[in-house]
Order: sequence, then structure tokens, then C-alpha cells
Amino acid sequence: MTAWAQTIRAGLLAGAAMLPVLLATPVEARGIAGDYLAARQASFQGDFEAAARYYGRAIVNDPANPSLLERGVLANVSLGDVDRASGLAERLLSEGFSSQLAQMTLLARDANEENFASVLKAISETRGAGPLADGLIQAWAELGQGDMSAAIVAFDEVSKLQGLAPFATYHKAMALASVGDYESAAAIFEAGGSGGMQMTRRGVMTQVEILSQLDRNDDALTLIDTAFGRDLDPGLTAMRDKLEAGDALPFSHIRSARDGIAEVFYTLGGALSNEGNDDLTLLYSRLAEFLRPDHVDAILLSAELLDGMRQYDLAVDTYARVGTDHPSFHAAELGRAEALRKQDKFDEAISVLRGLTQSHGDLPVVYSTLADMLRQQENFVEASEAYTTALSLYEEITERQWFLYYARGISFERQDEWDAAEADFRRALELQPDQPQVLNYLGYSLVEKQIKLDEALDMIERAVAARPDSGYIMDSLGWVLYRLGRYEEAVEHMERAAELMPIDPIVNDHLGDVYWAVGRKLEAEFQWKRALSFVDWEDAAEEADPDRIRRKLEVGLDQVLADEGAAPLQQASSGTGADDEG
Repeated sequence: MTAWAQTIRAGLLAGAAMLPVLLATPVEARGIAGDYLAARQASFQGDFEAAARYYGRAIVNDPANPSLLERGVLANVSLGDVDRASGLAERLLSEGFSSQLAQMTLLARDANEENFASVLKAISETRGAGPLADGLIQAWAELGQGDMSAAIVAFDEVSKLQGLAPFATYHKAMALASVGDYESAAAIFEAGGSGGMQMTRRGVMTQVEILSQLDRNDDALTLIDTAFGRDLDPGLTAMRDKLEAGDALPFSHIRSARDGIAEVFYTLGGALSNEGNDDLTLLYSRLAEFLRPDHVDAILLSAELLDGMRQYDLAVDTYARVGTDHPSFHAAELGRAEALRKQDKFDEAISVLRGLTQSHGDLPVVYSTLADMLRQQENFVEASEAYTTALSLYEEITERQWFLYYARGISFERQDEWDAAEADFRRALELQPDQPQVLNYLGYSLVEKQIKLDEALDMIERAVAARPDSGYIMDSLGWVLYRLGRYEEAVEHMERAAELMPIDPIVNDHLGDVYWAVGRKLEAEFQWKRALSFVDWEDAAEEADPDRIRRKLEVGLDQVLADEGAAPLQQASSGTGADDEG
């Protein structure tokens, strides 16, 4: 992580501790205990809609309670209702209480109304959004009042803070471009003053538009190719096509000082998005949305955060705000489908994805995502067809497509099309030779088919070396040793698999078979009984066969193998198993 990123993240996380100034204040019931408790419970569950509703009802009965007011601000901003939140924030501060969250909300309201004098007054009186944001917001507010010189001074002051020079310089370049000084903006980017910010997707697109405004389309094309290669999303593809056609791209990333302040909140949220503090990140992304309702990147960030917080209905609604004509519409629809899937609304999710195949059928990710969902629904025929379409849409197959071959191989294997499945697994290994998932799946499949057992053992041993703590892979190693008749060696690995996956019925069933093979029959029966107890567990392996396990408990493994026409254990132990094609 770069020094500037560390500084920003440290400052934001410190700010996170300052936001809920009043949230720990006890609330006296005064007849509002029911609404208050319901609101608290909703807050703990991340249900912002319910929290905003119940806090609103509680505030009606106790309108001057600072803790209720601040909690109401938090719930409403998180919900995206900044207008409602700002009313509560104003009431809270008018009661003489201090709340950085309330200050930040009112600052956003004033910026949205382009009341930049009020923004500057609040910051000068230390009633802003916090030390990291205030300098940048001040600079944009100065620009909003028409004083570019004061804005430049403010940006430069922020750049003097330890680690923040790239962040401030990035915003300074955008401010210069927003007033048409593309030469100065380009010079900042070309000097590398914006550090990592300028190599983000949004940063690259900003530079591309600036270069195009300077009649430097060739340089803009080179920048896109260097940053993203040829595998572009629709937004970048559209930019590239226009550049190749000789068109001048308008500078659209910042159109006003209000947009600039929205960008401050968005970039702060983006800097925090991988730190696990989703509540705070959501506040920044919601304020960015409020200030610029067409800021699709902020909308997508909010939706992703809501999805991660398991607020799937809110996530679905937020994704749905991205218009069908926007270049990121496909990304929003992919996110919406995933949020629906997490609610077990598979039919709706698949319907969304099928719609995307009609509107964005040239994107491999659309078909690969549809294929993944069809495979999860065990519709293996259509899944394999969708994977095939996805693969056909790539101009060049690279190591990044290994998973598509692997997943299509699984779909073929589940259709009993082993030749096609094996070919796909081996193609995936050509692209990623040491990929443990593929090594394990192919190796285990060979074991189950009793073919090429020595090769299967080598594959699984390589998979174990890569993932020594994977219960599935350790189970595969123990099982291939069992299939090879190396029962004593299998015991240690199967016991380790059972430690890693103690409630998996397949692992316990396999351990029982291994115990039986080495003469530990009481322990074998115990493991089979455990396996039966876990067959109906929520995440239990579907391959578990409870009837076969019960039969083993009744007559023993030897008789079950005899009934199945399989080789008895002692015969298996006398052979080498090498490249057995039977």
C-alpha cells in the first residue's frame, strides 16, 4: 500500500470513531421504549429502512433527544434519504450538541444547494466533515464561488499534509480541467503527481478525456491500452471507439464545484472500501450520490456495500437506479442478479441475466455469470452451452479463462460426458498448471472412475501442496490412496480431512471405509453413523448416499462391495493400481 493510501485510510478510520459521538448515550424510555428497541434491533441488523422508520417514530415522542436524533441521521443517510437526515441534523446541532455526522450531512446539503459561502463558513468554524475531507471541500467551494486562485491555494495546502499530496493533486487536476485548463491538468497527470489515484479506472478515464480535449487522441488510446489492455468494458470500449474515430471526448467527470465535492466523498469512500468499515464507507458513497445523482460509480459502490451487509432488497433497488443507456448498466444488472440469487430468487436472477444476453450479448461475463447460476441450479446442459458462448466471445484465450473451462468441465461431468469434461479440465490445467481446484477435481474424478490412479495421485498431491488446509483436497488424497490399496497411508490423510471438515458426510463416510479396510471396524461403524447424522445438514455434500451407508452398517463394507460387483479390499491391496483403465 502506498504512503498516501495508508495516510488516507488511517485518517478515515480515525474519523469512523468520531462519527457516532452521541450513539452511546443512554436513551430514557419516556414511553418510546418499543420504537427505540425496534430501531436499535434494526440498526444491529443493518436494516436501514426499519431503523429510519422506528427512530422517526421515537423522535416524534422525544423530539430533543440527541441520541435519537443522531441515530436517525445515521439511518437516513445510510438509506440514501439525505434530505430527511439533514432536517434531523439541523435539529440536533440547534440543540447545542456536537456531532460530526450531523455536520457532514449539513455540509453536503449546503453543497447540494450550491450555498458555498455556508460551506466555507462551516469549515472555518471547524464544523466540517473531518480533517481529511475539509481541505478538499474548501478548495472546491472556493471554485464554486468563482475564486480559482483561492481554490488552487487550498488544494496546495492539502498537498502539504503528510501522504496526501497525490490525493490533493488529483483533485487539483480535475478542478483545472473543469474550468478548461486542460494543459495544466495534463501536466499534473504526466508528472505523476497524482500517484495511485490516476491509475484507477476513474482516474484513467479522466486523463483520457483531458488528452482528447487537447487533440491528443493517440496518447489517450495508448493510455487505455496500457492501463486495461484490449479486454474492455462497455464504457471504456465506447471511449476507445470514439477516440479511434477522431472524435473529441467532452470532459464529463467533473462539471461543477458540486460534482467536485461529490468526488471528494466518493474517493474517500473508495479509499476506505477495503477496510471492512462498510457503515462508514456507505455514508461517503450515499453523500456522493446525493450531490451527484448520476454518479454511477457511487451508486454501484453503495449497492455493493448493501449487498455485503446483506441488505439485498436495498441493493437490488440501488442497482436498478442505473439506466439502461448507461455504459455500466451491465455491471448494475450483474450485481442485481447476484443480490437476487442471495435471496434464493433464482428465477428472477436468471431472468435478469437472460435479459442481459439480449442487450449485452457481446460480453463474455454476461454468459459466464449466467452459466455459473445455471450450474448452481443443476441445469448443466444450459450451463455448458452458456460457458461455450462465453469462451467464444474472447478474442484471445489467456490464463484468466481457466475457470470457464473448469466450470464447463464440471457441467459436462455432471451430464456423464466424461470425454468432454476431461478435455476441459486438462485445458484448464494448460492455462493454470498448478491450479489446486482443477487438480483436485480431475484427480478425484479419475479416482472415482478407477482410471489413471497414479496420475490422479500426483495431481492430488500437488493440490495438497498448494492447499494443505483444504478438507476437500485432503479427503481426495486419502481416497486415492485407499483406491490404490494403500490403506495404512490413507488413514492419516482421511483423519486430517475429518478434522478440517468434521460435519461433512462424504468425509466421514470415506474415513469409515478406510478404518474398515485396516481392520478398525468399530471405528468404521462410528464414522458411518456420523456420516448419516450429517446427510441432511444444510451444506452437506449431495453425493452422500445414505442408503449405501445404512447397508454398510447392516452387513459391512466387504459385503456391500461384493453386492456391487466391486473388487474385494484384499484384492485391491495386492495390485498396484497403476494406470488401471478398468
